[in-house]
Amino acid sequence: MATENTNNSKAKIALITGGSRGLGHNTALSLARKGVDVAITYHSNQAEADATVAAIKALGRNAAALQLDTGAIKTFPDFAARLKTSLKDNWGAAQFDYLVNNAGIGINKPFAETTEADFDRLMNINLKGVYFLTQTLLPLIADGGRIINLSSGLARFSLPGFSAYGATKGAIEVLTHYLAKELGPRRITANTVAPGAIETDFGGGHVRDNAEANRQVASATPLGRAGLPDDIGPMIAALLSDDNRWINGQRIEVSGGIFV
Repeated sequence: MATENTNNSKAKIALITGGSRGLGHNTALSLARKGVDVAITYHSNQAEADATVAAIKALGRNAAALQLDTGAIKTFPDFAARLKTSLKDNWGAAQFDYLVNNAGIGINKPFAETTEADFDRLMNINLKGVYFLTQTLLPLIADGGRIINLSSGLARFSLPGFSAYGATKGAIEVLTHYLAKELGPRRITANTVAPGAIETDFGGGHVRDNAEANRQVASATPLGRAGLPDDIGPMIAALLSDDNRWINGQRIEVSGGIFV
């Protein structure tokens, strides 16, 4: 059901899941540099979340952090209530403008060795959580807002050991098409951003810390190196700007052209 935009804050407000570290952290700071206020979620490391909030505020923007396990679907109504309170207390607002579904996990196991427990954990966090968190937050997203779902280059190309992870990201891309279609009457756009191999602590820091893995990524990338967080966060911030208001239902890969 369509809702009135009751966000009276001068700045746009973004919610980034998993915003205390990695690509989420970089995206939060990139948005803050563009004049966007940011609420982030964190799973368990409050110190990291507090540091991210402090970094956003140092850039002159307002910020807040809320704990959330994006794989615990039953907790989403409580999270929505806490977010509603935070919006009111920190911004005097009833809604936010941008939802970035960034939180996720990766499991690197051969297809023959992936267990049902592995598969379920990936699905709950990377797909089911995104589906039902977005659904739960719909009343809090302003008309004319934006949704960005994080996918992966591994939904386009395949590497051994990522069958379950890649499947969740492929499903995210299909879901994004449906969100773009069904939320269009509220002028809410939905797009997918698919990073390539990035030097973060994701997956145990494999690309960042394993010299051979980093070399292999660089050799498969026309631009000759692995990706960096600064290659992704600013792109997401740019996609959320008014300059890109007519982009909808698209998959945008940010990978330096790996495996083209």
